[in-house]
Amino acid sequence: ELPGFYYDSEKNRYFRLLPGHNNYNPLTKESIQYKAMECKRLRLLEEEEKQKKKTTRAGLNSSVLLQKRQLGLLSSTSYCRLVHELKVNCMQRRKIEIHSPDSSVAGTNNFKIIVADVACERIFTVNDVEHGGCKYGIVNLSGLGKESLTVEMYDNLYFTNRKVNSVCWASLTHPDSHLCLMGIAETPGCASLLPASLFSSTNPGDRPGMLCSFKISTAWSCAWCLNPQADNCFSTGLTRRVLVTNVVTGHRQTFGTSSDVLAQQFATQTPMLYNGCRSGEIFSIDVRQRNRKGQSWKAIRIFHDSAVTSIRLLEAEHYLMAADMAGKIKLWDLRTAKCVKQYKGHHNEYAILPLHVNEEEGLLTAVGQDCYTRIWSLQDAHLLRTIPSPHPSSKDAIPSVVFSSRLGGSRGVPGLLMAVKQDLYHFSYN
Repeated sequence: ELPGFYYDSEKNRYFRLLPGHNNYNPLTKESIQYKAMECKRLRLLEEEEKQKKKTTRAGLNSSVLLQKRQLGLLSSTSYCRLVHELKVNCMQRRKIEIHSPDSSVAGTNNFKIIVADVACERIFTVNDVEHGGCKYGIVNLSGLGKESLTVEMYDNLYFTNRKVNSVCWASLTHPDSHLCLMGIAETPGCASLLPASLFSSTNPGDRPGMLCSFKISTAWSCAWCLNPQADNCFSTGLTRRVLVTNVVTGHRQTFGTSSDVLAQQFATQTPMLYNGCRSGEIFSIDVRQRNRKGQSWKAIRIFHDSAVTSIRLLEAEHYLMAADMAGKIKLWDLRTAKCVKQYKGHHNEYAILPLHVNEEEGLLTAVGQDCYTRIWSLQDAHLLRTIPSPHPSSKDAIPSVVFSSRLGGSRGVPGLLMAVKQDLYHFSYN
């Protein structure tokens, strides 16, 4: 590289990046990089449409898998995992039609976040509104099993005055009955617990109000506790502290930290809360204990070199997956506090991006800051597929995804849901 110049491979020569004698030059490193990225994205999209996809592993196809299974060379677990890998490689993109009772609302705002409930029957959507703030909605996925690929979206036209940083489903009166929302107004921030029935198509007069809402300092993350020893509790990750709130009694516990808490998740087998910080530290808290000052209440401490943006506990709760702003995704053994696997290829520099772990299918999914959706094998960290975004990459067009083998419920269809800009796409198993 030469300072002030860029090399054009097509013309085989260097061109100036600095302004010329006419004081005008549209060439910048950013525009050149963007043009190269856009050419790559369009090429990958064209390859996907022509089905020019390579197999995830050398010599892996359905007939070979079936033959090895019949010969007893593959266990049932390995066979199912490799079949899911094949299916992921064959997923094809189809656009979903979104219907809404309020036809003027459907498809007019950009998707910011989509989060599925435990059964993957509904997804909660956060949409950016032009005049600032966010609009919320719930999409019913029952229509995905039909040929027409249509979904119903129910909007709640209230609570549009603030941006949403984090959202999670909460199980208060029954599984996935409420939603925790962490938002930033101008100052201070706000934490809310909304009944999911607010978005139903029933009579508006029968709808319950907000169950819990309070102002806090800048909120970054939230998590709901499913452990019976800390029932009806949700946690809020704030600037230099963690706030655990009991929704029923109103009791709050505060734990001071040395950094902003950007990611959280409760364990289900033990009353432990895991936190990922801007400093790169990941630590756990036993929520049964009383507030303490200092570091003595931190049970487990592991460290990344950059800000931790997402953490996910695996089912046995001996392992924790974490992603950071250096693009590193690591699998940690909590018993030894050591990194046992690293998943390469993820791209991130400044965004808070989630991880999606599907242990039943043996898959890890993450969307990078470069707007590519990548899927890895959980077992050996092999990158199975890289999916380009249908829209040109930009800061406000990073896709939000949901992956499940049962989209729409127990009898639903498997695949990947991708929300980008104003569109919703379904990548179905072939």
